[in-house]
Amino acid sequence: MNFIEQNIKGLYLIEPQLYNDNRGLFYESWTINELNKRISKKINFIQENISISKKNVFRGFHYQKYPFEQNKLLKVINGSIYDICIDIRKNSETFLKIFELKIKSSDNKILFIPKGIAHGFLSLENKTKISYLVDVKYSPLHEEGIIYNDSNLMIKKNLKNKNFIISNKDKKLKNIKNLGFI
Repeated sequence: MNFIEQNIKGLYLIEPQLYNDNRGLFYESWTINELNKRISKKINFIQENISISKKNVFRGFHYQKYPFEQNKLLKVINGSIYDICIDIRKNSETFLKIFELKIKSSDNKILFIPKGIAHGFLSLENKTKISYLVDVKYSPLHEEGIIYNDSNLMIKKNLKNKNFIISNKDKKLKNIKNLGFI
């Protein structure tokens, strides 16, 4: 298993070792011991969430506020996404840095997203299926998010003036300025 830290501190792309033969493919997608060793934290995932989206659905940018912040382990099971993470940890050396990556199910890659990261993704295909594990139970009272088309964010993928499918709840999210990040 290869852990590659990305441009946001603590955000890792995990590349499992693949074993191909005439029967097909086998791999360990992750192990708790290897994950805890690589990120130097003890994580205990308690829940798996599944998201199935149509093409052009944008979900995000979501996060949970203290004390319900969540570490996440994300895998694309079917289809592909354009994944975006924003570091909103004010004491982080990578505060407000943005990570962007197209992830396909055929890549077999996993993304470890640490607490304090706002996360969103654009579904690039119909029936795109995402699995993500979390280590803290969801709390509606601690749910927050950043509006997808915030002009204060320097996102490479153009999320403005597109015909995305976005929930009414996500359309009401605030920009990072109104949330007090800048």
